[in-house]
Amino acid sequence: MSLSIRVIPCLDVDEGRVVKGVNFLDLRDAGDPVELAARYNAEGADELIFLDITASSSDRSTMYDVVSRTAESVFIPLTVGGGVRAVEDFNRLLRAGADKVSLNTAALNDPDLLNDAAERFGAQCVVLSIDARRCPDGVFTDSGFEVTTHGGRRGTGIDAVKWAIEGTKRGAGEILLNSMDADGTKEGYDLALIAMVRAEVSVPIIASGGAGKLEDFVPAVIAGADAVLAASVFHFGQLRIDEVKKVLADADYPVR
Repeated sequence: MSLSIRVIPCLDVDEGRVVKGVNFLDLRDAGDPVELAARYNAEGADELIFLDITASSSDRSTMYDVVSRTAESVFIPLTVGGGVRAVEDFNRLLRAGADKVSLNTAALNDPDLLNDAAERFGAQCVVLSIDARRCPDGVFTDSGFEVTTHGGRRGTGIDAVKWAIEGTKRGAGEILLNSMDADGTKEGYDLALIAMVRAEVSVPIIASGGAGKLEDFVPAVIAGADAVLAASVFHFGQLRIDEVKKVLADADYPVR
């Protein structure tokens, strides 16, 4: 593996503030997104991901403002997602300063959006975000995982691994793979989910959901992640980015 393993803080933004909860519930304020982004930039983050988690129409202008102010203050790649429904939304976010745009619900509703965005802006700008969970009682997929929407609250019955395969065939250049079962629990990444998707796709995978301690990161990379994402452990100071990079480097994984 020659490419460096990336360490990526994720900022869930709600009405211009960073928030964090457990399994997408009980959100608490974690600070100003531009200030946090500048801090992570200084601390050595390889990229940043902003997710507008409410993404209601009233908040769109707030989010574009946050993106442009952040892009002016940091010099690492910025991925933005949430509320992206059309190629024009892609265009506006990229013009505001995003380097990549993450699609979730919109891609499920209109898979051609992945093709159209990749064709217009290049696959490297298109991130397919998959909120996956183990199938609950009465739901069956070949992989045992289904795609969810609405912050993991609504199941689709779509096989998460098959959706990853289709999404990359349609032009997604990267997958943000979020385990809804692990989200916010701090009990480790869902290694089985990562490994199943890794076995089927060649694009980079960002592992998301479950980071709680330094020992959680290397197993995610062993399972197949090209990047490890965390939120609350960084926001509330339990872990630092340089500590995560040291653990990866000590395991002989290249880091920047």
